[in-house]
Amino acid sequence: MGNVESGCYENHLSRFLPEEQADIDGVFDTLARLDGSGGVKTGKAARKAVTLAMLKAHVQEALPAQMTVRLYSGMNCVDLTGKSPGSSEQIVKEQFVIFMSALLKGNAEEKSGIIMRMISSTEGPVVGKQIQEFTEDLITSVVHVLSYRNLLAGWNPEKTQDPARGVKALASQLLSELKLQDGKKLAGSHLMDAICDQSTIENWVFQVPQISAFLGVIIRQGLLVLHSLPDQAKDIVSLVPKCKGTKGGEFVSLLDIPSIIFINSHLPSELQHKWRLLFSSRVHGESFSQLCGHIINKGPCILILKDMDGYIFGGFASQSWEVKPQFQGDNRCFLFSVSPSLAVHTDTGYNDHYMYLNHGQQMIPNGLGMGGQHDYFGLWIDSDYGKGHSRAKPRCTTYNSPQLSANENFTLDGMEVWAVGELPESSVTKKSILDTDPEAQALLEMTGKSRQSDGLREPIEDDDN
Repeated sequence: MGNVESGCYENHLSRFLPEEQADIDGVFDTLARLDGSGGVKTGKAARKAVTLAMLKAHVQEALPAQMTVRLYSGMNCVDLTGKSPGSSEQIVKEQFVIFMSALLKGNAEEKSGIIMRMISSTEGPVVGKQIQEFTEDLITSVVHVLSYRNLLAGWNPEKTQDPARGVKALASQLLSELKLQDGKKLAGSHLMDAICDQSTIENWVFQVPQISAFLGVIIRQGLLVLHSLPDQAKDIVSLVPKCKGTKGGEFVSLLDIPSIIFINSHLPSELQHKWRLLFSSRVHGESFSQLCGHIINKGPCILILKDMDGYIFGGFASQSWEVKPQFQGDNRCFLFSVSPSLAVHTDTGYNDHYMYLNHGQQMIPNGLGMGGQHDYFGLWIDSDYGKGHSRAKPRCTTYNSPQLSANENFTLDGMEVWAVGELPESSVTKKSILDTDPEAQALLEMTGKSRQSDGLREPIEDDDN
């Protein structure tokens, strides 16, 4: 990172509030006391210093061992003397503070120099394969430390899918934003052997905020430094939403933790703090009436589908679902894929066919759809539950999404729906006009017609049920 003089150190230190400085001092002092071998002699006295062994002893099992080594390499690359970075086997307090300042408070340029050495301890450019390994380690470490510190907000790793596939999928998605200086994206086989300098990493860190967010969680929770501050709690809540409504032994989500983090990051910020399970085909049965009954009038929600070929995909509905023959929703809606790859597909502005839900009608399609048009939805679940389609030739007009399922027409293997954010007040109080007008209800019955919403609306359950 170049020579760091006293004034520069003071500038880094001044980024932290007094209580933050005290916390950093306390953690460094704890690290330096973990064994008797630490200390860098400077004339008459020895300065406190930290070795890799000390750092490992402090972190213990909170982080995978490889990530602890990467953190140490990042600290060690802070050059205080003008000598070659990484030449010392011990870290002094100034290096520790500047490392914290750069990664937690710094801009993309400051972060990139340290991240380069976390990717590879050898000075100079890094190759794509090393960046991929670092990114996968980063995601693995976030899931690991949140689980280790009991910060998964109600998500039970045993009730979600194995995160290994999700780690690779999310890493691939984050790496898709890696570009050379000429703007060429490094994807697939081109990534592995690509040579990337610090400017490439700087641009990547700037374009992909998850890199900084993940590093922040790893540093604060892995080292237990600055981890109890209100802003850190808020960061974790927006990263991993609180999970509600899954008590009981039957439910196992179609998602893994990395996929949950990915989908949640694309929701409006005011909806990122909580997911509440509304419907699971495994729990509530494979019935379109059951599906409607659990999702109508519940506010914004996420639909997740799995077809018989193992493809996982879905959509975010920005408004409460209503049974009616018109399209509904707004341009905050999006479609997404989870497996075989992670991707989000947002509004094109071409039309407003964001959401559609109809049931029990003879002349118009009955089912649930998002994007496109009748018979050519980006995502469609037929009222004859279990059948669906994802038709895009070549792209859905509403969301610019490709075919999401393995085959254009698919059979459902599983489905779940999550309400996101707080339940709307109307979900408890809203009634049909027929509920408050007995004469209208009697007239409908006299004509031999039934109420469209009868049997569909589900009573609201408490958060912890």
